[in-house]
Amino acid sequence: MKISYFLILIFFLVSCSSLDENPRAVLVTSQFYENESQANAAVTAAYRKLYESGQSLYNSLFQIGVEMATDDYEAGPRARNAHVRAISNLSHDSSNDRMEQLWKQSYDAINASNVAIDRIAQIPASAITDDARLRLINEAKFLRALHYFNLVRWFGDIPLVLHEPASLNEEELYVGNSPEEDVYAQIETDLTDARQLPTSYNASNVGRATSGAAAAVLAKVYLTRQRWAEAAAMSKEIIDSRQYALFENFADVFNVATKNGKEHIFSAQFQGNSGYQGNSLASRSAPADVPGINGDYADALHAQGGLYQRFSDADSRKAVTFVTEMISPVNGTLYKFSPQFNKYYDPAVVGNQSQSSKNLPIVRYAEVLLIYAEAVNELQGPVPAAYDAVDQVRKRANISPLATLAPGLSQQVFRDSVFLERRRELVYEYQRWFDLVRRGPDYYVTTLKNAGKTLAAKRHIHFPIPQRELNLNPKLKQNPDWVGF
Repeated sequence: MKISYFLILIFFLVSCSSLDENPRAVLVTSQFYENESQANAAVTAAYRKLYESGQSLYNSLFQIGVEMATDDYEAGPRARNAHVRAISNLSHDSSNDRMEQLWKQSYDAINASNVAIDRIAQIPASAITDDARLRLINEAKFLRALHYFNLVRWFGDIPLVLHEPASLNEEELYVGNSPEEDVYAQIETDLTDARQLPTSYNASNVGRATSGAAAAVLAKVYLTRQRWAEAAAMSKEIIDSRQYALFENFADVFNVATKNGKEHIFSAQFQGNSGYQGNSLASRSAPADVPGINGDYADALHAQGGLYQRFSDADSRKAVTFVTEMISPVNGTLYKFSPQFNKYYDPAVVGNQSQSSKNLPIVRYAEVLLIYAEAVNELQGPVPAAYDAVDQVRKRANISPLATLAPGLSQQVFRDSVFLERRRELVYEYQRWFDLVRRGPDYYVTTLKNAGKTLAAKRHIHFPIPQRELNLNPKLKQNPDWVGF
């Protein structure tokens, strides 16, 4: 997605508004959407909302705002923000500043998509081709659906906003909570439209949403909603398309040289030393006590959760996911330490991991296989097709196929086996919290308490709607589980 930073800057300047802004800004926005080039720049800017520099949604905010509240992660020694530490020990409340950022940045991104959808539709036919108009609108719909999918799982009933504000009057600006069912219905509509997107792009546009990305996220929506037949059918459609495949080497999922490869369906795009667009997870998890590495060690493994022990030494994912020793580039000494996350460490920028160029997978083919295995098991039990799907992931990891190791499992034990495989396969990829909570409050609470996070409660399967938003919007109501906390 190569685009001039000037055009992106123009888009941000003309599309962002506040309550005290001169209404003439709306006219400027209108003037910006005059041709195909500007429409393309606007949608490119909407992608940037996923992974802007700093603590943005897919550039560490997921980790510190959500994943800390799981059994696999905790605030590391250098996580200084009290709000992050509160999420880690489950003492957070509606005043938490990370909750505010999750909410604010998500709706800011949705607004960028809404503006693009509305304005691109109005560009004269003489200034944009029909194909480009449809593609760009559907890319914006894909992004809107992705953000709403995250928001509805985090917060429950939320405002459903589908158009840019036409005025600054309170009646239009203040929007109340919509039921989860309505939000999910819109997500499905947007993703269904986005399935019309191209299957691939040329080199200059790699990283944009494709029809496969829309199908994969839709499969995740069905899985989350326990619509097993639709989840199985959608994931099977992706598998049968043969458009994607597992890398032979698990490490290639995270290598810079193999970015946007055959396993990657949709990823957050990072390019270090280019407008400060590095993957900050590399720095947040890198060791702080190895001279010359200069890591932050703000994201740490929650040892009581037992994640590291779930990997056998034969599992090829173990050495990619974790690191337990490093040689200092400064003094040549070998330093050993307890396991730390290593997926995004970029050897090309030793000493400055904030500029890691490793992408973050948002959805990849291995997860599609695991979605299929889980959905088929829920429908039919652990039939050979379910075993085969999970065993493709296990074989790539160089561990014994489940069909050989444990044939004839019960549906419950197979379900737990798939969840364990998801846990090992998708470490540090923003999946664990979603997996825990979709199995329900009892499962979440039991898992967290078994991992030593004793404050876990049923209300934690959602996050509280930020108090700041409640104060600003008289139509907005707190999630019932969080009233009084």
